[in-house]
Amino acid sequence: MLVTSFLPDGLDLWMALALIGLSFVTSIITATFSLGGGILMVAVLALVFPPAIVVPIHGCVQLGSNAGRALLQRAHIQWQMIVWISLGAIIGSIVGGQFAYLMPEHLLTLAIGLFVLVSIWLPQPKIIADSRAVQFAGGAIISALGMVVGPTGPLIATFVRGLPDRRQLVATHAMLMTVQNLFKVLTFIVLGFAFGAYLPLIALMVIAGFAGTAVGSRLLLHVPERLFRTGFKIVVSIVALDLIRGALF
Repeated sequence: MLVTSFLPDGLDLWMALALIGLSFVTSIITATFSLGGGILMVAVLALVFPPAIVVPIHGCVQLGSNAGRALLQRAHIQWQMIVWISLGAIIGSIVGGQFAYLMPEHLLTLAIGLFVLVSIWLPQPKIIADSRAVQFAGGAIISALGMVVGPTGPLIATFVRGLPDRRQLVATHAMLMTVQNLFKVLTFIVLGFAFGAYLPLIALMVIAGFAGTAVGSRLLLHVPERLFRTGFKIVVSIVALDLIRGALF
């Protein structure tokens, strides 16, 4: 079929449509609750693609998704928080990129699964969010980690949790993730990752993600979080535990 000729090898049409739908749903989640969608996406992508492919594709899709969210909510971005974290992210992306292809496949799968569980269930550390030095160091460390395990939204969120307005938190978080994922994608291009075979799928996932962001932005101040977050944690944890099982056995 003409349509399937644009898909990566080994990916059928129904799975591609499922991934596009996943992008829509995860963007709704992230636009509504600031984070969570990226973790769910990387967990599912790791069930579909080899581990070495998951992080580059995830970074590219999340670049489009976060950029769309930042654009729609740009009036609420707190730009003073962007600069130093972004400068640290440049260093972290370069350093972390050196390790992205050195880990054995089963260890990378294990790292993704463990990181998802840690991000979901453990409390994030309290930091001095208004310190430029902490912002720079945090941006570097988080970006280096992101080059290996993919989604670092929960860690980036520690820098913006103190913002008084929920719209400011979501918008600023989106802009920080846009910058981090931009550096990540550029680093993988320099390292020689062949995005070409995945570009049609990525483009459709980005478009679906933008639509999900538009829906989620409308829900931002209206959806109750407590019950949803409990169910979300359970679903994502089941996926993460399956990744860990596959890596160990």
